[in-house]
Amino acid sequence: MAGPLNTGILGLSLLALLTACGKEGPKEPLSPRVYVQQVSTREFALPIQLSGDIQARVETRLSFRVGGKIIERKVDVGDHIQAQQVLARLDPKDLKIQVETAQASVNAQQAQVVQTRAAFIRQQKLLPKGYTSQSEYDAANAAQLSAKSALAAAQAQLANAREQLSYSNLEAEAPGIITARQAEVGQVVQATMPIFTLARDGARDAVFNVYESLFIEPPKNPTVQVTLLSDPTIKVNGQIREITPTVAAQSGTLQIKVQLDALPKGMDLGSIVSVNLTPPPSRSIELPWSALTKDISEPAVWIADEQSNVRLQRVKVGRYLTGSVIVSDGLKDGENVVVAGGQLLHPGMKVEIVPAPAQGGQL
Repeated sequence: MAGPLNTGILGLSLLALLTACGKEGPKEPLSPRVYVQQVSTREFALPIQLSGDIQARVETRLSFRVGGKIIERKVDVGDHIQAQQVLARLDPKDLKIQVETAQASVNAQQAQVVQTRAAFIRQQKLLPKGYTSQSEYDAANAAQLSAKSALAAAQAQLANAREQLSYSNLEAEAPGIITARQAEVGQVVQATMPIFTLARDGARDAVFNVYESLFIEPPKNPTVQVTLLSDPTIKVNGQIREITPTVAAQSGTLQIKVQLDALPKGMDLGSIVSVNLTPPPSRSIELPWSALTKDISEPAVWIADEQSNVRLQRVKVGRYLTGSVIVSDGLKDGENVVVAGGQLLHPGMKVEIVPAPAQGGQL
């Protein structure tokens, strides 16, 4: 058991310790450590790899010029056809009736012409002898001319009916390959309704779709090399001949058409191909993913000034790459961007800038 003397000494020691602790002021908070990267602008042009397919330069939708019921289909998708080849037929019954009606009208008008012609000849013989009047002669002549006009109209209707009957056969205007079929036997179709899609023989294009943000300007060199996706050893050279001036509303893409030389063996209509395009370089800044943060909803980065204070700077991201981003606007050469350690920063905070870690090091 401790005596009264020991208890007093212990109390004085505790009092001195508490007094010494009370004299120490609050310690200053430690500044967070961050790694920075100095901004350096460079010319940047990332190659763009696109995939597309081989299409015919001219593609036509074939349709009947009259309506009716399809009774026969002679070709199918993938068939190669020749010019003037019959592809499908409509039921010609109604069209034949129209031809027969028009023919009957022509026959009737021909008989009328013969009759009025004979009446006019009689009037022509009687008028010099005074056995008829001038008015009767003129009436006979007018009837003859009217009958001839009616016959011409009936003959035109007959020609039109026969032409309509010929339209019951759907014929190809040019050789090519059937790439799509939109109707079947037994279906009743209207005039101009697409029945087949024909890829005409001749020039071939490689067609690609690309997002506008990836392809703002066309490459300076229009010559490209198109590669068969299933066999990279099969290649063909081509020239960029068309870039659509507007963006497709549904896909948000531009369409690029590459005119190809003669297709090599193994690369056919519909083959999936790829191409590498390099747009003109633009001055940009590449930063690691870790440097990117947000200012409300906009992309931003932390910038450390000469006094080691940080501020948030909004930027415009041009491209997202694997492990890095391309900043196209918002930064200047020489600025120090925080690339690690920026998770708990706030504007105006003082930071401790440390040397960049060695490869494979961690913060």
